[in-house]
Amino acid sequence: MKSLQDTIYNWLTIKVVCNERPDDRAAADTEKMFWGMLTDDHALKNITIETDEVMYYVHYDHDGERKKSRYPRELIEIMLNQINASPDKYENYPDE
Repeated sequence: MKSLQDTIYNWLTIKVVCNERPDDRAAADTEKMFWGMLTDDHALKNITIETDEVMYYVHYDHDGERKKSRYPRELIEIMLNQINASPDKYENYPDE
């Protein structure tokens, strides 16, 4: 099983992509997978995201406590930036 911090990082990275590309099925499916890992495998509840100009903050309840993880924007937005820089490599494909 992946560490909690790795799972939050991966989920947040793809969540940012999903927010910017709501029609991207691959991103949505991947976000759903990581969300399941957070809620099922790690038993997180009440997950929220907060941002400022430098960081993303993920707030969540775990083992009866309210906790927070933080990640630099440049790390979280790297995938979105790659997609935006080369959109032809990340084409959306219709359902078959």
